Amino acid sequence: MVTTADKNTSTLLQISTLTQYFLPLGNFIFPVLIWSLKKKDSDFIDQNGKQVINFQLSLLLYFMSILVVSIPFILYNVMSGVDLTISSNSEWVIEQFTAGKITTMVALSAVTILLLATLKIVEFCVIIYAAVKNSNGEVYKYPLTIKFIK
Repeated sequence: MVTTADKNTSTLLQISTLTQYFLPLGNFIFPVLIWSLKKKDSDFIDQNGKQVINFQLSLLLYFMSILVVSIPFILYNVMSGVDLTISSNSEWVIEQFTAGKITTMVALSAVTILLLATLKIVEFCVIIYAAVKNSNGEVYKYPLTIKFIK
């Protein structure tokens, strides 16, 4: 039987991930604190706490993967074919930086930003949905979550 206190604690656990918008790493610190303090009191809180932490770790992995893939492409595009020379008055001069390179660089950057923004919007919506499910006494299983904590 899931008590009202368990539902409220689990809902707070879900909502505490939104502290990332106010405090750096708040999406990890507060859920871990709440989960570690209350996991022995209720199996419902323990299950939801694991889900929250696994989801946040999975999102961190997805964000880092997007950045690891896109940044080298952007840097390669910026640096390929660019000659750096030192002029007579000891200033760096960048040659062969064309509009085509700028367009490709902007396109790659826009795709990366779009992917990261989409991931953030989906994260926000799923967290709110999970909080509503928890307030109704249901355990919510996040989509595309890697089970780091079992």
